[in-house]
Amino acid sequence: MALKQHLAQKLEQRLSPQQIQLMKLLQVPTMELEQRIKQEIEENPALEEGLDTIEDDFANEEDYTEELDGSTDFDLSEYMDDDSPDYKTQVNNRSNDDEEYFVPLSGEQSFQEKLIEQLHLLDLDDTQFSIADVIIGNLDESGYLNRTVFALVDDLAFSANIYVTEKLVEEVLALVQELDPAGVGARDLRECLLLQLKRTQSGDITRFTAKKIVEDHFEEFIKKHYDKIQLKLEIEDQDLKEAIDEILKLNPKPGGSMKESAKPMQQITPDFTIIEFEGKLDLSIHGRNAPDLKVSREYENMLRGYSEGAKTSKSDKEAVSFVKQKLENAKWFIDAIKQRQNTLFVTMSAIMNYQRAFFLSGDETNLRPMILKDIAELVGLDISTISRVANSKYVQTNYGIYSLKYFFSESMSKDTGEEVSTREVKKILSEAIQGEEKNKPLTDDKLTLILQEKGYNIARRTVAKYREHLNYPVARLRKEL
Repeated sequence: MALKQHLAQKLEQRLSPQQIQLMKLLQVPTMELEQRIKQEIEENPALEEGLDTIEDDFANEEDYTEELDGSTDFDLSEYMDDDSPDYKTQVNNRSNDDEEYFVPLSGEQSFQEKLIEQLHLLDLDDTQFSIADVIIGNLDESGYLNRTVFALVDDLAFSANIYVTEKLVEEVLALVQELDPAGVGARDLRECLLLQLKRTQSGDITRFTAKKIVEDHFEEFIKKHYDKIQLKLEIEDQDLKEAIDEILKLNPKPGGSMKESAKPMQQITPDFTIIEFEGKLDLSIHGRNAPDLKVSREYENMLRGYSEGAKTSKSDKEAVSFVKQKLENAKWFIDAIKQRQNTLFVTMSAIMNYQRAFFLSGDETNLRPMILKDIAELVGLDISTISRVANSKYVQTNYGIYSLKYFFSESMSKDTGEEVSTREVKKILSEAIQGEEKNKPLTDDKLTLILQEKGYNIARRTVAKYREHLNYPVARLRKEL
C-alpha cells in the first residue's frame, strides 16, 4: 500500500500551561503553597515578593518598545556570557505537567539502628552477631519477625555465606527478644504479649493469671469468650477483670513506640476562618493564600533596553527570548495565585451558606446532605475543581477546626420524607454505642431498631456499614467486664 500525505483540520480541547498550573495550585494546602512560592521565586528571577504599586503596562510585545523616562545602570553583561547565555547549559527534559517528588531524609536513628546499638553490649561472637543482624534487619515496623527460622538460615547461607543450624538461630533470636523495647522479635501477637509478661515481677497472682490466659486461652481471649476462660481457670469475675486489665496495658506493637517517639508533629494551618457573631457569619481567607508578589522592574527595564537596541548577534536574540519568557512566567504565576484565592473564597462562601445552620450552632445533626455537585452548581465551576479546593483544606470555626471534606456527605430519607445527612445518622449511632452497657453491648439489630424508632428508615446492613466507618467492632468484641 502506497504512503500518502494529506492535510486535515480538527478541533481539540487542551488545557493551557496556565490552566494546568492553576489546577496544581488549587489542591495545594496553605503550608505547601508557601514552599511552592519560594521555589518559584528561586527559579524565576523576574518574580519578587512585595506589593506592586506601579500599574502594570507591559501587556504585549509592543509595550516593550515604549520609551522610558530616565535611564538604568543595570549591566546585563554581568549576567550573560559572550557566546551563549547560562540557561543554554542547563538540561530540562521534563514535561511541565510532571509532578516533582522529594524523598525526605531523616536525621533520626531508625528502629533497627537502636537495636544494633544494644547488640554491641552483648557478648556475641562474629557468627552470632551476623545472625542477630539479619534477624533485626527482617523485623517489620511493629517489631515483629515475619520470616521463619528456616528462611533465615537460607538467607545467611546465600547472602552472607554463613552456614548455621536452625537451633543456633533460635538461640540468637531469644537473645534479640531480650532487647528493649520488651516484645520485640516476636513472631505473633501471642508471643509478643508473653515476652512482655515474662519481664514483669513474678509472684503477683494477677500477672500469673494474665500469663495463663495468653499462654493457654489466647483464642478465647481475642474472641472475648470470657465465660469460657472463667470456667477453665476457675476464677471470680474480679480476678478475671484484673488479669484482662493487665493484658490491655501491654504494647501490641513494640516497634511502633520508638517510631512514634521520633515522628514529628504535623501542625494544621487553617486556610479559612469563619466567625459567628450575633447570628452573622464572617468568612476570611488566610493571608498566606494571597501573598504579595510582583514582576521585577529590573527585568522589565532590561527587556525594554534590549528591544530598543539592535539585536544583531545570536546571543542578543536569545537573551531577549529568555527575559521575555521569565516575565511571562512571572505574570502567569501571579495571575494563578490571584485566581486561586478567588476560587477558594467563592467555593468556601458557597459551603458556608449551604451549611449555615451548622456554622451557627456547631451541632453535627444540623449538617445538610451535600455533595461536590451541589457546590459546583452554585459557583458555576466543574466538580473536579471543587474536589481540588476541598482537598487538604481546613476551616477554623467557633467550634473547632474542620477539614472541608467533613462537610460533604450523602443523604438518606426519614419516614417523613425529609432528607438528612448520613453524618447525622452516624452521630446518633455513635452516641448509642457510647452510652450502651459495656457488659451487654447493643447488637446491630438493636441499633437498627433504635434508629428506626427515631424515624430513620435504615436497614441492618447499612447500620453495620456505618458502625465500621466509625471504627466500632461488633457487639461481642465491645463487651467489657
